[in-house]
Amino acid sequence: MVVARPTPADPTPGLAASGGPGDQRAAPPELGPQSIAVLSGPTFMYSDPAGDVPPGSIGGLVHLDTRLLSGWTLTVNGSRFLVLRSETIDHYSAQFVLTNPELPGLPPDSLGARRLRYVGEGFHERIEMLSYRAEPVRVELRLAVAADFADLFEVKSGVRDRSADIVRRHDPDGSPLCFRYETDGFAAQTEVCASLAPDRIEGDELVWEVQLQPRQEWQLDLSVPLPPGPGTVEPVRGDIADVLHRRFSNPVRAWIENRATLDSDNPVLERTTRQSRHDLAALRLELEVKGQRVELPGAGLPWFLTVFGRDTLITAYQTLSAGPALARGALLALARLQGTRCDDFTDEEPGRILHEVRFGELTRTGAKPYTPYYGSADATQLWLILLSEYWRWTGDDELIRRLRQQALAALHWIDHFGDRDGDGYVEYATRSPEGLGNQCWRDSPDGVCFSDGRIPVLPIATCELQGYTYDAKLRLAELADGPLAEPTLAARLRDDAARLYRQFNQDFWLDGRGGFYAVGLDGDKTPIDSKTSNMGHLLWSGIVPPERAGAVVRQLMHGDMFSGWGIRTLSREDRLFNALGYHLGTVWPHDNSIAVLGLARYGYRAEANRISLALLDAAEQFGYRLPEALSGYIRERTMFAVPYPTACSPQAWAAGAPLALVRAMLGLNPVNGRLEIDPDVPAEIGRITASRVRAFGHHWDLEAIGRTGHVRLAPG
Repeated sequence: MVVARPTPADPTPGLAASGGPGDQRAAPPELGPQSIAVLSGPTFMYSDPAGDVPPGSIGGLVHLDTRLLSGWTLTVNGSRFLVLRSETIDHYSAQFVLTNPELPGLPPDSLGARRLRYVGEGFHERIEMLSYRAEPVRVELRLAVAADFADLFEVKSGVRDRSADIVRRHDPDGSPLCFRYETDGFAAQTEVCASLAPDRIEGDELVWEVQLQPRQEWQLDLSVPLPPGPGTVEPVRGDIADVLHRRFSNPVRAWIENRATLDSDNPVLERTTRQSRHDLAALRLELEVKGQRVELPGAGLPWFLTVFGRDTLITAYQTLSAGPALARGALLALARLQGTRCDDFTDEEPGRILHEVRFGELTRTGAKPYTPYYGSADATQLWLILLSEYWRWTGDDELIRRLRQQALAALHWIDHFGDRDGDGYVEYATRSPEGLGNQCWRDSPDGVCFSDGRIPVLPIATCELQGYTYDAKLRLAELADGPLAEPTLAARLRDDAARLYRQFNQDFWLDGRGGFYAVGLDGDKTPIDSKTSNMGHLLWSGIVPPERAGAVVRQLMHGDMFSGWGIRTLSREDRLFNALGYHLGTVWPHDNSIAVLGLARYGYRAEANRISLALLDAAEQFGYRLPEALSGYIRERTMFAVPYPTACSPQAWAAGAPLALVRAMLGLNPVNGRLEIDPDVPAEIGRITASRVRAFGHHWDLEAIGRTGHVRLAPG
């Protein structure tokens, strides 16, 4: 009898799974390309340009991974309003300017309508109407509400019908419209409060009969209270108009103003980095660690507005030049949740840094393993890398000593659990029927494949995992020589890194197709011979010998890999290449930013700048915000950048990418208690001036143009 072997597409043969977190609709969201999202901490409201959430769409009000509103549609005399213009004002607020279509007895554009919306300590919406008719007019305003209490995992795949278990309380006396859902181990409630009692309630629809005199304005306020929970940031509060017009004390604005700022002769760079600051503020989460509130970046809207290991750590690394708070928060929060035991369902192991935390019904009732889930083979190394980088920027010996045990536990995980078979490489395979098949950043089921399209057998050792491990051990050796004062450990770690360097460059290098690094070794130790962007991560880690760096750079910049907008995740030469494949040919800004830092590390500044300029061109086309991923179409053919159909936006490590690009242009690095730059700023950028860059407890100002520049302590 042939025994099925595990692969990333079927990681636990014979064990039934309900679908992993990678499951999502392949088609573009039903809300359209101009959809509007407002968000605050672990809460967001996602709607179409009219402000509506049509039933059956991916939109709605989601709080802590539970959809509290799945329908929110406003009509006048039975028809939806027409959109004149709608935009977000701040990440937590939006405005929708509307008018009426042609209706019986009501010509088009007779009514001016506006919806004002924000998310803070609750969800708030104001509806305003103004009549331009010369005579009185009577209209029916109807709000159709739905609450399906879907887990976010279901929203992006398929929603289970809970209607039989949802209790409704609809009293037409001005009391809240209430939906309540409860099952073993989980309960949720949605209350819709209105400032004006509806004239009647029909099913789940609130109806107002509105009599308007000429030029008369009518106003209605709606709100949905939100329960507190993990990740909630200091909320925005106030009257809706005051919030939208910023007539209040705003904790978000104070946070943004405390970050480093950048000015440039190039307005695209300046606006893109400014947008990055705003997006990082929007995606912040706050957690309590031993009585202390810390902030860290959530991964992205709409699917990943929670704590992730890999995403959070890479974002914190990218953004250290803007301030150390996110890095410190990420280190402390993830250390608090570090694995302490072996658990097959959650893939937890002692010393392992988590992959993802969730709070919805499927997690809280035990159907999903995200309590947290630990199936990440790289987050542990990335945590050590960030620990080192944070120390290099701050000189914070006290935090390093405070996290000594967690650092040693992470090292133990790498050597004993990460290296599953003792061959010196970190491999991955899940033991959970709900676990991820691929536990590297290419975590879709086909994200790691052979050039002929075959899916490899598990366990898999991908190349960048070994680069991260090499870098983590050298960095931990530096900490062992420094604040940890453990020279014996430092010597052992350097020996380990040297051994891994030699072994890796023997086993992963392939001479064919111009010479390149295999994306990984499969469960039979066969090189997985696809050409991928992961080679850029190897340059970042420093595991590539200088004599091979040129070949790696040529591969990354060749037309089969470089689309004109950035480096593709997979070469066009490989069988599974798909310009719209999640990890099979798309261009990811964070992936490219890591490659840019690697290219700069090895002295390939012109190539690094070429990628950086391409990404900035793409950012300009998306309102100066880079999406999670771009389609891998050839730039010369399409002429404009095309987003991946269901890309998160904003997403944290895409928001962090421009800051990493600037760091590479400036050659910015902390060295022996001060900041140093070695600039190579492209002519298209001109001058770069950065102010109040925080390092070693001081603020620094720096300026560069071309290959010259200077750094000085900021006054005051």
